Amino acid sequence: MIRSICLVSVFCIFTSNISITAQDQQDIIASEFRRQALVIDISTSVLTEEEVVIWNEFQRRLAIPGSPVGIRLVGSNVIVAVQFTPFIRREGNVLIAQGQIWIVNPGHDVSYYTSIQVIPIDFNEDIYYFPLGTSNSSIEILLSVYPYSEIAALEEANANAGNDN
Repeated sequence: MIRSICLVSVFCIFTSNISITAQDQQDIIASEFRRQALVIDISTSVLTEEEVVIWNEFQRRLAIPGSPVGIRLVGSNVIVAVQFTPFIRREGNVLIAQGQIWIVNPGHDVSYYTSIQVIPIDFNEDIYYFPLGTSNSSIEILLSVYPYSEIAALEEANANAGNDN
């Protein structure tokens, strides 16, 4: 009987320490996420031959270095799927752009193209990506990559400015 009471009290102490440790781990993970996370602003435009914008969309996506962020564009005769993967390196940051394109030709044949590019980047720099190539720039993707900490600080400053009024 004495052994079982002792075992129960050790178990209660052990489980209460786990819940504290789990909360600490969540705080550490959240802090590490904020330190490493990146924000990718993606502005996608479809243009006419006269370079008039006929469709535009803006997305703000969170990314962890080494994890891809994807977008997909579906038109009447084309599908474009692109993944952007940021990497933070001592030698310089890069963005890997991997594109896949399916085009339905007038004879209902389907052409498939794929590409991969390594793009050196600096934070807050505008990067233009043309998934159909520069000779056919009817689809234009404008990217900007920056640390999550910058947007968090900006949002905090905006919230504080709103509280001052």
